Amino acid sequence: MSDCITDVAGIEVGHAQSEAGNTGCTVLLCRHGAVAGVDIGGSAPGTRETEMLNPTNMVMAIHAVLLTGGSTFGLEAAGGVQSFLVERDIGFHASTGVVVPIVPTACIFDLDVGQPRIYPDHAMGLAACRQATSQVCPQGSVGAGIGARCGKVLGSDRAMRGGLGTASWAHDDLVVGALAVCNAWGDVVNLRGEVVAGARVDERQPGGTERYLLEGGPFDTTYFGRDTTLCVVATNAALSREQVTKVAMMAQDGIARVTRPSHTLFDGDVVFALSVAPSTPAVAPNRDATVVGTAAAQVVSRAVIRGVRAANAASPGEPG
Repeated sequence: MSDCITDVAGIEVGHAQSEAGNTGCTVLLCRHGAVAGVDIGGSAPGTRETEMLNPTNMVMAIHAVLLTGGSTFGLEAAGGVQSFLVERDIGFHASTGVVVPIVPTACIFDLDVGQPRIYPDHAMGLAACRQATSQVCPQGSVGAGIGARCGKVLGSDRAMRGGLGTASWAHDDLVVGALAVCNAWGDVVNLRGEVVAGARVDERQPGGTERYLLEGGPFDTTYFGRDTTLCVVATNAALSREQVTKVAMMAQDGIARVTRPSHTLFDGDVVFALSVAPSTPAVAPNRDATVVGTAAAQVVSRAVIRGVRAANAASPGEPG
């Protein structure tokens, strides 16, 4: 076990980014298909094809999820992921014989930290797929996390780096993993409630957003829609579409445990959940969704913390 979402067999992760634009994207490939669900916990999401994951709709499996920077402009990168899958005849096979890959996608707003006219596009999505691997994932300011920031109550110049992190958990034959991109409006805290990174409220020291708000401090209301934590959780347990959707809902708790405040009007928090069970039913762990969801919330929390720590450790003292 490498404490990474790729510990779930069948998951590959790839990144592509622009240093000049301070933006990038991260793709998770599941070439043999996954049962998928989604839960949107924030009030300002930017997404594509999430409605396809509603259990009442017809697409029974997906083959990739994309997390991207560039706000809604970055959703264009999903076209590159589709091209990669079409070249390999992977996707939904329509009655006409056409292959239509379904690529649920969610974005963060990072246009205020780089060049706003540079954002993930078709070519960047394709490049991320070509880099995808089942090996250990890099963490910190990479892929969709390169332009991520957290603690924005006083604006981006008083924020700190967010980032991309990953974690996993296993017990017997059951594996649950998570990958998270933290671009939260609130501060990130560890499981003891100590601030890891956040707004520089007091003498430019990190942390204190929650107290600052409750004490009546003024804040920048123009940040509406600029903040988001994106997560993908995956498991090798065989789950139905209804069950995997419930896992996504439970995994949102992992964001709330380590982000204060979380799920605000400014955030567009999105969690995707994937059941990447072995094709042989006898091999797939058969677990209740409650167990998987409990583990998912735990690994989401750790993934958020690890990504933020890695990003800030790589650039100590550097402002957000």
